[in-house]
Formats: sequence, structure tokens, C-alpha cells
Amino acid sequence: MNPEFLLLGVIWYIVFLFSTTCHEGAHALAAKIGGDPTAFHGGQVSLNPLPHIQRELIGMVVVPILSYIVAHWMIGWASTPYDPSWQQRYPRRAAWMALAGPAANFSLMIVAGLAIRAGIFFRLLAPPSSASFTHIVEATTPGIAGLAATFLSVLFVLNLLLGTFNLLPFPPLDGSNAITLLMTDGLALKFLNFTRQGFGILGLFLAWYLFGKVFDRVFVFALNLLYPGSGYG
Repeated sequence: MNPEFLLLGVIWYIVFLFSTTCHEGAHALAAKIGGDPTAFHGGQVSLNPLPHIQRELIGMVVVPILSYIVAHWMIGWASTPYDPSWQQRYPRRAAWMALAGPAANFSLMIVAGLAIRAGIFFRLLAPPSSASFTHIVEATTPGIAGLAATFLSVLFVLNLLLGTFNLLPFPPLDGSNAITLLMTDGLALKFLNFTRQGFGILGLFLAWYLFGKVFDRVFVFALNLLYPGSGYG
């Protein structure tokens, strides 16, 4: 493990921790607004990562670090408690609560994209010749600008990944609840009851399989939005 690998790992983990905390905090806040204070009482309506780490130590610390060592990028998970009876009474509110997490990720992605465009405008950053998960923008000068380029690249890509993956309509991902916004209340309740019948592992397997098929296209689409006319793909 050379110093560059360790420094990059620190950047990845800071971005992962912040992005995941925003994701779960958005769930918790939306639930509180919708009438379920469960996560609020658990301390999850916060940008402090500690309540989320305490709830999911393996998903927030162990797996992200191991995945970076093995694959050179990070994956992990967290969770937000909610009252199932509240979801039964208000399935649409619960669906908006589910959408809040990916919305937070896409908001962070947009902020990163705007910062990248500002950096290019002021000639501190430049589009790379070939983009990767860690480098979708590069610095025009070494030093702090280089760290900023790496941070913004990881912030953009990781939040694109988290937002896209969580929107897939398979339990236990957010998309399996959010999709009920397209259903009547009665059908939504039947669907939610059906997805609680132990489909978590199968849902994650299907989501990961499908994600591997579509994310490259999503990534290229996002790059072409970030750099219009660049012809990525």
C-alpha cells in the first residue's frame, strides 16, 4: 500500500461516509415530516455519521474499507429505522421517504458537477482524456487542485452509483418502495406485503446483476451531460 493508494482511500471513505449519511439523513427527515418520528428519536435526522455507524458498523466501516482494498472503490450500506404500521397507513408518504435517499445522492452529484464546471471555467480543472470512477476531471496544476479534482470526481461518481442502484425496484432497495407511487393505495399495500416475504437476498442479487448491465450506460450518459459534445461512450 503506497501513500497515493492510502490517500485516495481516505478521500473515498470521506466521500462515502458523507454521501451515505446524507442518504440516510434524508430518509429520516422525510419520515419525520411524513409523521413517523422513529428515525428522529434514533438520532438519524442528522449529518453526524456516528448514529449511522453505530446502527450499521459493518456496512459503514468494515465493508467499505475491505472493498477499497480489494476493488479500489467503495461499497457499503446503512439503514434507517421506520414504523411498519406507519407505512401501512400511509404508503405514499413512505414512498416519498424512500425517494428522499436517492434524491440526496443525485443532489450531491449535481453539486459536484456544478463545482467541476466552475473549476473548468476558472481553468483550475480540465476534462480528462479518458474518464474512470476516480478521475472524471483532472487538475491543470498539481497540489490542492489535484486533491480537489479527485474529491469532486469521487463525489460525482459515487453519488451517481448510490442514487442509481437504490432506485432499482427490487427489495430491500428504495426503488421497491418508491415504485408504489405509481400504484393505487390498495395495490401498493399488496405489493409491500408481498415484498416482505423474505425476498431480500434474491432482490439484491437481481439488482446487482441488472446494475452491472446498466450502470456503464448511465455513467456515460452522465459524463456527456457533464461535458456536452465530448462524445464519451
